[in-house]
Amino acid sequence: MASTREFFEGLEGRVDESKIAGMSNSFLFDIEGAGKWKVDVRDGKVSVTEGGEDADAVITTSDDTFEKITSGEQNPTSAYMTGKLKVRGDMGAAMKLQKLF
Repeated sequence: MASTREFFEGLEGRVDESKIAGMSNSFLFDIEGAGKWKVDVRDGKVSVTEGGEDADAVITTSDDTFEKITSGEQNPTSAYMTGKLKVRGDMGAAMKLQKLF
């Protein structure tokens, strides 16, 4: 299983550009115990920067929960419903996140 840092460091090269064409949103992942990463999606291109404070949607979760979501062990919707994953900001943008994974 990839660590949270490895996930974000490799994200730009893994995204299926056809799935995110026309999408224009920014996401801030605040992963407790790991750090913060800002993911900008602009019409088929993804850029990831470490740190950041503001984005269309801010996703907060623990390092453990995030790694389970990215490995497929945890469903992100059920993590949200049980309070393991919190979203602030644009829920519509947050719903598009599944296209990135």
